[in-house]
Amino acid sequence: MNEAEMAAAGGEPSAQSGPDDLFNHFYTEVKQIEKRDSVLTSKQQIDRLLRPGSSYFNLNPFEVLQIDPEATDEELKKRFRALSILVHPDKNQDDPDKAQLAFEAVDKAYKNLLEPEQKKRAVDVIQAGREYVEHNMKEKKKQLKKDGKPQFVEEDDPEMFRQAVYKQTMKLFAELEIKRKEREAKDMHERKRAREEEIETAEKAKREREWQKNFEETRDGRVDSWRSFQAGKGKAKKKKKPRSFLKPPKVKMEQRE
Repeated sequence: MNEAEMAAAGGEPSAQSGPDDLFNHFYTEVKQIEKRDSVLTSKQQIDRLLRPGSSYFNLNPFEVLQIDPEATDEELKKRFRALSILVHPDKNQDDPDKAQLAFEAVDKAYKNLLEPEQKKRAVDVIQAGREYVEHNMKEKKKQLKKDGKPQFVEEDDPEMFRQAVYKQTMKLFAELEIKRKEREAKDMHERKRAREEEIETAEKAKREREWQKNFEETRDGRVDSWRSFQAGKGKAKKKKKPRSFLKPPKVKMEQRE
């Protein structure tokens, strides 16, 4: 049996296997895992979709649907139907709330992959994760060669390579999601501040209009009051009484006896 046949059979390639053989073996293992997971029971699928850290695991729509990025639209549609029926609340009456959350995760992943831009973004992230791991492998081997050591790293093992790509891909999806939330929070803060400034400006303008209106409405009253005040001052001047001076008391003459 040659290396290709061993890979197809799920066996380990020989030490002389090249990068292409290793990748083919890895790809075969991934397919086997996907096939195994695709027949999980309803409860197992729900638990998988709601496992600890699912908010980040489920950022990868291909991981949610357990389908290869190279899958056709028809394969994607079939996979969605099968998985959505499996986790649908109506099929899981023992725990409909959890089933609903799992169903929503499946539905969201499917809709993301129906959008060309969203699908391309997910594929790019997965490719970036793979390239990152491959770059690290090359750098490690360069250092081993420099140190005069055997140029073998743990990622040469297909399973370790798969895990490394999986972890790096998840990390990239998580970083993008964190940045998205930060931008969203910043935008929300900016919108809130702009709205508060808009309300403050509107209230200030309203106060100014009300003040101007009150000022105009009370103008006649203020004029009349001033005129009355001036008229009152004139009358007070006309009715002013002359000063009166006190007369000295009369001096009584003393009577002699």
